[in-house]
Amino acid sequence: MFEFATAARIVFGRGAASGLVKIAREFGSRALVVTGRDRSRAEGAVQSLDCHWFAVTGEPTVQLIREGVAQARQSQAELVISIGGGSAIDAGKAIAILAANSGEPLDYLEVVGRGRSFDRPGLPYIAVPTTAGTGSEVTRNAVIGSPEHGVKASLRSPWMLARAAVVDPELTLTLPRAVTASTGLDALTQLIEPYVSARANAMVDMFCLDGIRRVAAALPRVLADGSDIAARESMSFASLLGGLSLANAGLGVVHGFAAPIGGMIDAAHGAVCAAVLPHGMEANIRALRERAPESAALQRYAGVARILTGDPSVSAEAAVPCIRELCREAGVLSLSALGVRRQDVPGLVEKAARASSMKANPIVLTGAELTAVLESSL
Repeated sequence: MFEFATAARIVFGRGAASGLVKIAREFGSRALVVTGRDRSRAEGAVQSLDCHWFAVTGEPTVQLIREGVAQARQSQAELVISIGGGSAIDAGKAIAILAANSGEPLDYLEVVGRGRSFDRPGLPYIAVPTTAGTGSEVTRNAVIGSPEHGVKASLRSPWMLARAAVVDPELTLTLPRAVTASTGLDALTQLIEPYVSARANAMVDMFCLDGIRRVAAALPRVLADGSDIAARESMSFASLLGGLSLANAGLGVVHGFAAPIGGMIDAAHGAVCAAVLPHGMEANIRALRERAPESAALQRYAGVARILTGDPSVSAEAAVPCIRELCREAGVLSLSALGVRRQDVPGLVEKAARASSMKANPIVLTGAELTAVLESSL
């Protein structure tokens, strides 16, 4: 038995953002519009609405969400629209649900907060991604940093699913190569981890396999030529499939580490995932081979390897060098280059072991195995 839930409506394709105002007017005309640093692309998409703007200039934090909620209430927003990358989308989801509920973010935040359930639905919420990686437009959680605890954790509720997700690949054409690389590898991580997850199911399998094929073919193309709209479209669709997959089958060791690392250093989520991905995969495959050789996850890793290599005879282990080569081509930085120090390892391992994403990993990794993953990623 499994359950599947996603955004109430998904609009995908080139030029899809041109229909945003029409969709928004189904819910109201006074909108809090959440963007990144540069709102220029967003302004044209919502110009006929009564817009109140809220900028997310980095990874969303508890304090930033408090400020966004205050602005949504003060402006009497009828809906919330996010136009931006994963940070803007997560912030918009959090603001929309908290604006309609009592209390403050830490009342509802997992792991470091009180983990309360929300009492009522949030303001209508529309997500418009401008990157191809997070899939956050179709997930039911928002990842929020708590600097005082040195960790990222999630707000989570079915009421946080968007009323509409508008995915327009043309919005990704101007992404810098480094952002294309980190978000693209985040998309790949969010397709591989749900596919081998302890909660994997037949419906998510379809999304994951198609998405992995798309990333394997399209990511090298967009890294070579950012104006390749067909490859951009394929990456946007793969990212969407990754969001659908992680929301309904969970993640694993890579995202288990990404939460505490992201709470400790100022680095893009996708860059952290890319740095850990080959090492996390290698540790999982080795642990499965040693302690659960009959596990279906090993066959699933073999399936990933066969897609990445094009060789139907290879074993699970062949996936790892393929991922390493893709990371090399993408210019992925090590965790040490991103700011993680060797003395940070014990604390990060302890936090990662408790992370919600770790619950769906296909096998429970020991403290020594988690330490080896992190040290190999430095």
